[in-house]
Amino acid sequence: MTDADRLSTLLASEPYWTAHALKTQGSRFHRALGDALDAADAANRRKLYQTWTAEFWDFHGRGLRLKAGEPPPAFG
Repeated sequence: MTDADRLSTLLASEPYWTAHALKTQGSRFHRALGDALDAADAANRRKLYQTWTAEFWDFHGRGLRLKAGEPPPAFG
């Protein structure tokens, strides 16, 4: 999947679960991104996603797992 495909998917998705995953599973930086995503309007959400596509994509997947009630992936 290309970054353009990821960006399209992120923009079409509900940001709640991505922001939730960022704030509960991320570093201090990622928690701040989650707060920014929660506060962003559509134009600023696009800017966030375009700037940090890979980071948001990772946490988008984590958010989908949280939504489905699955445990987060093990690290290490």
